[in-house]
Amino acid sequence: MLIEGYGHGPVVAGESLLGRRGFWTNHLLVLCGDGTCAGRADPEWFGGDGGDADALAEVLFDPEQWPVFRVLVPDGHPASGVVVVYRNLVDEFGVDYLPGGPTTGTGAGFSPALVSGLSWRELVRVADCPEPPADGVQDGAGRFLLLLPLLSGEWSDEVVRERIIADLVAVGAPECTVGRAAGHLLGHLERRALHDTGWGSPLSGG
Repeated sequence: MLIEGYGHGPVVAGESLLGRRGFWTNHLLVLCGDGTCAGRADPEWFGGDGGDADALAEVLFDPEQWPVFRVLVPDGHPASGVVVVYRNLVDEFGVDYLPGGPTTGTGAGFSPALVSGLSWRELVRVADCPEPPADGVQDGAGRFLLLLPLLSGEWSDEVVRERIIADLVAVGAPECTVGRAAGHLLGHLERRALHDTGWGSPLSGG
Protein backbone atom coordinates (compact mmCIF):
# COMPACT_ATOMS: atom_id res chain seq x y z
CA MET A 1 0.00 0.00 0.00
CA LEU A 2 1.36 3.41 -1.00
CA ILE A 3 0.03 6.77 0.08
CA GLU A 4 1.10 9.81 -1.91
CA GLY A 5 2.95 12.28 0.27
CA TYR A 6 4.13 9.61 2.71
CA GLY A 7 6.95 8.33 0.55
CA HIS A 8 7.48 4.70 1.41
CA GLY A 9 6.39 5.11 5.00
CA PRO A 10 5.56 1.87 6.84
CA VAL A 11 1.78 2.02 6.35
CA VAL A 12 -0.18 -1.19 6.92
CA ALA A 13 -3.86 -2.07 6.68
CA GLY A 14 -5.37 -1.58 10.13
CA GLU A 15 -8.97 -2.68 9.67
CA SER A 16 -8.44 -5.91 11.61
CA LEU A 17 -7.69 -3.85 14.74
CA LEU A 18 -11.22 -2.45 14.97
CA GLY A 19 -12.53 -5.52 16.78
CA ARG A 20 -9.74 -5.52 19.38
CA ARG A 21 -10.61 -4.50 22.93
CA GLY A 22 -9.14 -1.10 23.66
CA PHE A 23 -9.22 0.19 20.09
CA TRP A 24 -12.06 2.68 20.57
CA THR A 25 -10.57 3.95 23.82
CA ASN A 26 -7.39 4.90 21.97
CA HIS A 27 -9.08 6.35 18.92
CA LEU A 28 -11.85 8.35 20.56
CA LEU A 29 -10.01 9.63 23.62
CA VAL A 30 -7.77 11.62 21.28
CA LEU A 31 -10.76 13.98 21.24
CA CYS A 32 -10.45 14.40 24.99
CA GLY A 33 -6.81 15.42 25.14
CA ASP A 34 -7.42 19.17 25.14
CA GLY A 35 -7.53 19.47 28.92
CA THR A 36 -10.97 21.07 28.99
CA CYS A 37 -12.96 18.35 30.76
CA ALA A 38 -13.68 18.44 34.47
CA GLY A 39 -13.50 14.65 34.83
CA ARG A 40 -11.32 12.06 33.20
CA ALA A 41 -12.88 9.60 30.75
CA ASP A 42 -12.77 5.95 31.83
CA PRO A 43 -11.35 3.52 29.24
CA GLU A 44 -14.02 0.99 30.28
CA TRP A 45 -16.70 3.31 28.88
CA PHE A 46 -15.56 2.29 25.39
CA GLY A 47 -15.12 -1.45 25.98
CA GLY A 48 -12.16 -3.22 27.55
CA ASP A 49 -10.08 -1.70 30.31
CA GLY A 50 -6.92 0.30 30.75
CA GLY A 51 -4.74 -2.75 30.21
CA ASP A 52 -6.47 -3.50 26.92
CA ALA A 53 -6.04 0.11 25.82
CA ASP A 54 -2.34 0.13 26.74
CA ALA A 55 -1.69 -3.13 24.91
CA LEU A 56 -3.37 -1.92 21.74
CA ALA A 57 -1.67 1.47 21.97
CA GLU A 58 1.63 -0.32 21.42
CA VAL A 59 0.26 -1.54 18.08
CA LEU A 60 -1.54 1.64 17.02
CA PHE A 61 1.39 3.95 17.78
CA ASP A 62 4.21 1.71 16.57
CA PRO A 63 6.68 3.86 14.56
CA GLU A 64 7.59 0.80 12.51
CA GLN A 65 4.01 0.21 11.32
CA TRP A 66 1.46 2.96 10.72
CA PRO A 67 -2.10 1.55 10.75
CA VAL A 68 -4.37 2.78 7.96
CA PHE A 69 -8.18 2.53 8.10
CA ARG A 70 -10.02 2.93 4.80
CA VAL A 71 -13.56 4.30 4.97
CA LEU A 72 -14.33 4.09 1.26
CA VAL A 73 -17.42 4.64 -0.87
CA PRO A 74 -18.48 3.15 -4.22
CA ASP A 75 -18.03 4.87 -7.58
CA GLY A 76 -20.77 7.43 -8.14
CA HIS A 77 -21.41 7.98 -4.43
CA PRO A 78 -22.28 11.65 -3.70
CA ALA A 79 -19.48 11.97 -1.10
CA SER A 80 -15.83 10.96 -1.11
CA GLY A 81 -14.35 8.38 1.21
CA VAL A 82 -11.76 9.04 3.90
CA VAL A 83 -8.53 7.25 4.76
CA VAL A 84 -7.41 7.45 8.40
CA VAL A 85 -3.64 7.20 8.90
CA TYR A 86 -1.86 6.87 12.24
CA ARG A 87 1.25 8.90 11.37
CA ASN A 88 3.66 7.48 13.94
CA LEU A 89 6.74 9.60 13.40
CA VAL A 90 9.02 9.43 16.41
CA ASP A 91 8.87 13.17 17.07
CA GLU A 92 5.59 14.00 15.36
CA PHE A 93 2.66 11.70 16.06
CA GLY A 94 -0.71 12.51 14.55
CA VAL A 95 -3.83 11.04 13.03
CA ASP A 96 -4.29 12.19 9.44
CA TYR A 97 -7.57 12.10 7.52
CA LEU A 98 -7.11 11.96 3.74
CA PRO A 99 -9.64 11.98 0.90
CA GLY A 100 -9.93 8.39 -0.31
CA GLY A 101 -10.93 6.97 -3.66
CA PRO A 102 -13.51 4.22 -4.19
CA THR A 103 -10.99 1.38 -4.36
CA THR A 104 -7.56 0.63 -2.98
CA GLY A 105 -4.93 -2.06 -2.81
CA THR A 106 -1.20 -2.58 -3.00
CA GLY A 107 0.28 0.26 -4.97
CA ALA A 108 -2.85 2.43 -4.80
CA GLY A 109 -2.31 6.08 -4.00
CA PHE A 110 -4.26 8.63 -2.00
CA SER A 111 -4.09 12.39 -2.15
CA PRO A 112 -1.85 13.93 0.53
CA ALA A 113 -4.37 16.76 1.06
CA LEU A 114 -5.92 16.57 4.53
CA VAL A 115 -9.64 16.49 5.30
CA SER A 116 -10.14 19.14 7.97
CA GLY A 117 -13.80 18.51 8.77
CA LEU A 118 -17.08 16.92 7.79
CA SER A 119 -20.57 18.28 8.27
CA TRP A 120 -23.06 16.02 10.04
CA ARG A 121 -24.74 15.25 6.72
CA GLU A 122 -21.45 14.30 5.07
CA LEU A 123 -20.34 12.18 8.01
CA VAL A 124 -23.55 10.14 7.99
CA ARG A 125 -23.52 9.88 4.20
CA VAL A 126 -20.03 8.38 4.17
CA ALA A 127 -20.57 6.16 7.22
CA ASP A 128 -23.87 4.72 6.00
CA CYS A 129 -23.14 4.34 2.30
CA PRO A 130 -24.68 1.12 0.93
CA GLU A 131 -22.34 -1.64 -0.21
CA PRO A 132 -18.97 -0.07 0.68
CA PRO A 133 -15.99 -1.37 -1.32
CA ALA A 134 -14.52 -4.64 -0.11
CA ASP A 135 -11.19 -3.00 0.73
CA GLY A 136 -11.76 -1.06 3.90
CA VAL A 137 -14.13 -0.86 6.85
CA GLN A 138 -17.53 -2.43 6.16
CA ASP A 139 -19.41 -1.89 9.42
CA GLY A 140 -21.44 1.33 9.60
CA ALA A 141 -20.83 1.85 13.32
CA GLY A 142 -17.08 1.49 12.89
CA ARG A 143 -17.09 3.82 9.89
CA PHE A 144 -19.01 6.46 11.83
CA LEU A 145 -16.84 6.30 14.95
CA LEU A 146 -13.60 6.38 12.95
CA LEU A 147 -14.68 9.66 11.35
CA LEU A 148 -16.41 11.19 14.40
CA PRO A 149 -13.37 13.38 15.27
CA LEU A 150 -13.94 15.18 11.94
CA LEU A 151 -17.43 16.41 12.84
CA SER A 152 -17.62 20.15 12.25
CA GLY A 153 -20.14 22.89 11.57
CA GLU A 154 -23.56 22.68 13.23
CA TRP A 155 -25.55 19.69 14.39
CA SER A 156 -28.41 18.60 16.60
CA ASP A 157 -27.04 17.48 19.96
CA GLU A 158 -29.90 15.03 20.45
CA VAL A 159 -29.42 13.40 17.05
CA VAL A 160 -25.64 13.14 17.37
CA ARG A 161 -25.81 11.83 20.93
CA GLU A 162 -28.32 9.15 19.91
CA ARG A 163 -26.10 8.01 17.05
CA ILE A 164 -22.95 7.94 19.18
CA ILE A 165 -24.72 5.85 21.83
CA ALA A 166 -26.08 3.36 19.29
CA ASP A 167 -22.75 2.93 17.55
CA LEU A 168 -20.71 2.63 20.74
CA VAL A 169 -23.01 -0.16 21.89
CA ALA A 170 -22.67 -1.80 18.47
CA VAL A 171 -18.86 -1.93 18.83
CA GLY A 172 -18.98 -3.34 22.36
CA ALA A 173 -19.24 -0.42 24.77
CA PRO A 174 -21.15 -1.24 28.00
CA GLU A 175 -24.74 -0.02 27.93
CA CYS A 176 -24.57 1.04 31.57
CA THR A 177 -21.99 3.77 30.88
CA VAL A 178 -22.49 4.53 27.19
CA GLY A 179 -24.51 7.65 27.93
CA ARG A 180 -21.61 9.12 29.90
CA ALA A 181 -19.18 8.23 27.11
CA ALA A 182 -21.39 9.87 24.49
CA GLY A 183 -21.85 13.00 26.60
CA HIS A 184 -18.11 13.26 27.17
CA LEU A 185 -17.32 12.98 23.45
CA LEU A 186 -20.08 15.37 22.44
CA GLY A 187 -18.89 17.96 24.95
CA HIS A 188 -15.41 17.93 23.45
CA LEU A 189 -16.76 18.11 19.91
CA GLU A 190 -18.85 21.14 20.86
CA ARG A 191 -15.91 22.92 22.46
CA ARG A 192 -13.76 22.29 19.39
CA ALA A 193 -16.34 23.39 16.86
CA LEU A 194 -15.98 26.96 15.67
CA HIS A 195 -18.85 27.44 13.26
CA ASP A 196 -18.21 29.67 10.26
CA THR A 197 -21.07 30.34 7.86
CA GLY A 198 -18.56 30.31 5.03
CA TRP A 199 -17.08 26.95 6.02
CA GLY A 200 -17.04 24.30 3.36
CA SER A 201 -15.87 20.72 3.51
CA PRO A 202 -13.11 19.62 1.13
CA LEU A 203 -15.22 16.56 0.39
CA SER A 204 -18.10 18.65 -0.93
CA GLY A 205 -16.00 20.89 -3.13
CA GLY A 206 -16.42 23.81 -0.73
